[in-house]
Amino acid sequence: MLWGRAEQQDFRSRVRGALLGSAIGDALGAPVAGLSLNGIRETHGPRGLTELAPAYGRLGAVTAATQLTLFTVDGLIRAHVRRDTGTWHPPTDVHRAYLRWAATQRDWGPDERRADNGWLAREEWLYARRGPGRPCLTGFADDTLATLDQPKNPTARDAAAVARSAPFGLLVGWEPALVLQLAVECAVQSHGHPTAYLSAGAFAVIVHGLTRGESLDAAVRRALGLLGARPGHQPVTDALLRAASAVTGAAPGPETVASLTSGDGRGAEDALAVAVYCALVAEDVPHGLRLAVNQGGDSTATGALCGALLGALHGETALPPAWLTALEGRAAVLELADDLALEMTQGPALHGPALVTPAWLARYPRG
Repeated sequence: MLWGRAEQQDFRSRVRGALLGSAIGDALGAPVAGLSLNGIRETHGPRGLTELAPAYGRLGAVTAATQLTLFTVDGLIRAHVRRDTGTWHPPTDVHRAYLRWAATQRDWGPDERRADNGWLAREEWLYARRGPGRPCLTGFADDTLATLDQPKNPTARDAAAVARSAPFGLLVGWEPALVLQLAVECAVQSHGHPTAYLSAGAFAVIVHGLTRGESLDAAVRRALGLLGARPGHQPVTDALLRAASAVTGAAPGPETVASLTSGDGRGAEDALAVAVYCALVAEDVPHGLRLAVNQGGDSTATGALCGALLGALHGETALPPAWLTALEGRAAVLELADDLALEMTQGPALHGPALVTPAWLARYPRG
């Protein structure tokens, strides 16, 4: 694929938008994680949470959802770098990236003796526990690579796997069916319930469509078409259909958002439905994100998912500057986003069978 300058700039803006938007949504939802809608209103007033609020001792703090999203990007870049060697199995490289994330959850700081860390695992701000779910901690506790036939945590159906899956949608040149498959194979490393891993796959396909310039409606329809052939898809399909049909119903508000979920609203399909609906009805990015986090479900996941959708749809310039300024790790998110965009558009010029760029391989080691 040949990229013109305008195409490269548009793609980079959408990649930045998706990753920064996801992190902003995560940070917006972090202070209200675990609260009911009434609890949110009691804490932040009758309108709920309208601006970034402190969490984990600071303003703009991100959670494990953003940490794992960044390591997903790291693994995907390394997979493309490793492709030059003839070793091409992206789930393995992403799994290794998740193991590097797991090390950040138990170590005091970067281990300089680990030659395979690359630059991301040397970022000290990532060495903080920010509410990681048990399925992620147990799923990445050993070197075993799970498969669809033998997934880890087969009863885990929360939204943590889908919340880290936006980067799969940023793989230009991949067919949507392959994007879904890769997201699914990486989700089962921690979340083995079909509802969880198919939500991750559907979300990645939707982001993929937005990154390629499709409308959100069209991207959702494509995801629904691909889901239909997958065993266990019905809860995810139903969730996306609820989100789409709610757009023409009652005016957007917490009550409409609540109607999209089932049970406690913390399942992966519920978070996906809320995020898609909020992105569909959003007047702008802040409006969509406020709608997504002011509800009794998993506010960090719904914020992160909605932020990724709106960022991929509109690009980085649509993101609220004040929230970007306060965002924890913003420089690292930008750096990683630009590296992914560069890898996708200029990878052969950075590395290849007959060409090695030492600086790039130092950032993303093949080992």
